[in-house]
Amino acid sequence: MATAPEDPEYVDGPMLADGCIEERRYQLRLADTATRDHTLVCLPTGLGKTAVSLLVTADRLAEHGGKSLLMAPTKPLVQQHAGFYREALEVPDDEIVVFTGDVRPDDRAALWDDARVVCATPQVVENDLVGNRITLADVVHCTFDECHRATGEYAYNYIADRYHADADRPLVSGMSASPGGDKEEILTVCDNLGLREVAVMTEDDADVEAHTYHTAVEWEEVELPDAVLSIRDQLNDVISERLESLRELGVANTTDPNLSQSQLNRIRAKLQRLVDNGDSEGYQGMSAHAEIMKLRRAVELVETQSVESLRRYFERQRDAARSSGASKASQRFVSDPRVEQAMQSAESFDDLHPKFRRTRILLARTLGVEEGDRVIVFTESRDTAESLTDFLGEHFRTRRFVGQADTEGSDGMTQTEQTDTLEQFRNGEFEVLVSTSVAEEGLDVPDVDLVLFYEPVPKGIRSIQRKGRTGRASEGRVVVLMAADTRDEAFFWKSRNEEKQMETELRKLKDIEGEIEAEIAAQSGVAEFAEADPSDGTGPWTWRCRPTETETMWEKPPTRGVPMWMRTTMREVSMWMRTTTREVPLWTRTTTGPTVERSTAATLPRARPASPTSVRRPTRPPGRMPRPTKPPWPRRNRTTPPSRSSPTSGRWTPTSPGICRPGRIWRPDWRRSPSATTYSPTG
Repeated sequence: MATAPEDPEYVDGPMLADGCIEERRYQLRLADTATRDHTLVCLPTGLGKTAVSLLVTADRLAEHGGKSLLMAPTKPLVQQHAGFYREALEVPDDEIVVFTGDVRPDDRAALWDDARVVCATPQVVENDLVGNRITLADVVHCTFDECHRATGEYAYNYIADRYHADADRPLVSGMSASPGGDKEEILTVCDNLGLREVAVMTEDDADVEAHTYHTAVEWEEVELPDAVLSIRDQLNDVISERLESLRELGVANTTDPNLSQSQLNRIRAKLQRLVDNGDSEGYQGMSAHAEIMKLRRAVELVETQSVESLRRYFERQRDAARSSGASKASQRFVSDPRVEQAMQSAESFDDLHPKFRRTRILLARTLGVEEGDRVIVFTESRDTAESLTDFLGEHFRTRRFVGQADTEGSDGMTQTEQTDTLEQFRNGEFEVLVSTSVAEEGLDVPDVDLVLFYEPVPKGIRSIQRKGRTGRASEGRVVVLMAADTRDEAFFWKSRNEEKQMETELRKLKDIEGEIEAEIAAQSGVAEFAEADPSDGTGPWTWRCRPTETETMWEKPPTRGVPMWMRTTMREVSMWMRTTTREVPLWTRTTTGPTVERSTAATLPRARPASPTSVRRPTRPPGRMPRPTKPPWPRRNRTTPPSRSSPTSGRWTPTSPGICRPGRIWRPDWRRSPSATTYSPTG
């Protein structure tokens, strides 16, 4: 049980404003780790991940100068971080700037030059890097907030590549309460961002436990009335009929309307092959598949959201079918007699959806009987958010909170409206916030008495983010509503299993930290590179070719203290080959010990190797090694983002391994050929 001190102490350090950062041991420990190396910081929601990042930023700016870059996935979160940094850092407010799509590109370029701290959305930073409007050379600390997003083609991945390659003194911090559902996902995030340390704090840690309260999670099952079930069954009959037509085409093997999304994706892939082969039946199947997707959305709304949400959806589909250029799928959808009957049933339904009724009861108990102050209701559908806001507004002071994008039938909120709404919620001007997923991640929403999931979410990460809105300053409560015998139940158990798996994986990572350090300490080769003379032109920062009778051996140099144009990192090799970092061979891997980097000797392969499961990037921590003489080859143009999808057709081949003598220094030839990337000796 948390016990807040009567007179809390505050952190006193360089560039930190007095009385802003409360001294918490777990934050100081995490910041100490993150200051030494590229670190993934895992901390439960609401316990101050941003404060950890700020402590690292203050230390780096005080020691090295330069800039700090903090990125977050949403505009409200970026604005929130900027406000916190202006309050807690002794940096002029005009040197802490915000980069979002609302700021013109030319203005961002001018602001970048004079800024000390930049808070930005990743898409804007990626665009500015590609457009060569900014440089990361003098960024001494880069923070990726909500870093569990660093998968696939998300902008975080490209920015991390550029940062490690371009920065003179790179240091990366990844922040998340939920980095992944299993070990592979966590390692993927670390690999994509170049993170080499994992610092985990859970609520089981004594330091953290002193600042958290218990959060009770309850789930309540609601029964759908017969009228709602009848609408659902009518729509499911149409889905089964469309699936039967696809089965006759040979692309489906079931007519069960409850088939999974992955099964539907496989059906679409088969139809696409028919279309590519010029088969006219493929186009008919595509139309049927599109209609099935519309029908499944209607079923989902009536099962898990509300009849009102279904009515709005039907209205949009009717409007789309009447418009010029309407698809056959839209026209068939609204003209089917069973769909028309379902529409009429929805229009005549005048009762409350059971979830609406249960939501009102739970809020009345929390805000009335238990004298609570605030409640957040999360829902997946913007239609439901608007309907709930109108319905609950008849009984409680209620506001909605949605994203900025306009969708069909619903206007988004401007950035100013979002900021004002959150500020009013903090000040107690209203008591119920009905939100879509935009408020899940990181926003400084005040601690609430109840978090209500209007429907379960299928991802454990999102469930953890939602639950983090309560239980920070007092006992918290989470209630999940589930419609019986619907996809709600499947989503609930899937999310619950992912949460447990994620917690287990994080504990495992925490438990093996000592084993990883012992493995690093046991590796050989430290003395050779620690004692090398960096000023003789053949120091440890260059590749060394060591031919034997049968093969050419290569030693990977450490990258400490080496300027960007002298480094051959795994990230740069990845860009040369136009491959992902997971396709880079293990022989490029280096690890970091207590004081110096180590390397291993291995054979340079003549063909692109198979992908290892995970690779630790050999990025360079700050150091004080003298700057070598600039080499004779030109600096590679880095303004174009590397391809992440097209495989290389080239190979790696030393141009003349037979003439390389022991001790001869080999450096990369930056000239690109269509068929090969070669290494040439310089003499």
